[in-house]
Amino acid sequence: MKTTTLILGCGDIGMALGRELLEAGHRVVGARRNVRALEGSGLEAVAVDLADPATLTELPDADILVYVVSADRFDEEAYRAAYPDGLKAVLQEFSGRDRPPRRVFFVSSTSVYAQRDREEVDETSPAEPSGFSGTLMCEAEQALLDHELPGTVVRFSGIYGPGRDRLIRQVGEGRIAPPSPVMYSNRIHRDDCAGALAHLIGLALAGEPLETLYLGSDCEPAPLHEVMAWLAKQLKVDATETIQSPLRRRASKRCSNARLLESGYRFRYPSFREGYAQVLKAGGFLPAKA
Repeated sequence: MKTTTLILGCGDIGMALGRELLEAGHRVVGARRNVRALEGSGLEAVAVDLADPATLTELPDADILVYVVSADRFDEEAYRAAYPDGLKAVLQEFSGRDRPPRRVFFVSSTSVYAQRDREEVDETSPAEPSGFSGTLMCEAEQALLDHELPGTVVRFSGIYGPGRDRLIRQVGEGRIAPPSPVMYSNRIHRDDCAGALAHLIGLALAGEPLETLYLGSDCEPAPLHEVMAWLAKQLKVDATETIQSPLRRRASKRCSNARLLESGYRFRYPSFREGYAQVLKAGGFLPAKA
């Protein structure tokens, strides 16, 4: 019998993960409010509203459950609905079934870390967020870790990839971060998000021991100025404007992916250079050769 993986909140990352799992022989069910977005993906589609318990009962049993829901908007009400409340409702539904999931994966964010003085953070570092978004994300994480169903939290850093090209567009407009003070940034390509999740799911199904928490970030935390300067060189543009105000709100930390690497995962895009080279080429951003 095929392994059934249910991806709740099946958007960009969920569909990329789903494609990998289909290739691995899984039955993959994608659940989201608007299932039209799943047409042509090859995934089975189920409409779900996390705020409506009646729709949760319609979800199929699954061996693996991946919760990769996004909030509708950036405010406290939306974050509470998407993360702690939504996840708790799903856990309640599936823990009461005759065939509960073998493991639940919750996709979280490194924004739960408040460190901003260029410290290295890993899974043992304190997560003490000051804003509502990180606080509610931590509440959801804890709800899973305290639950009877086996669970693993994966905290991704800044996700980029096809369609996630804000930084490229800023640089293309001639805008760049200042070299000083050094402001570290962390990122992971969308395909490595999917790859890391597929890898951990494979370990779980093989009966390998899993940690309850992993950081998903590439192998090279880098100063934002360095990343943008590299992009400017690829795009052959001159920086004419220095970005200042957004950086004052940005946390500067260095995320360690040592635990994920120790689990056996190997990054397709180990640094921003390989990852953004793919995005630049796929997105048609590179200037035509003379």
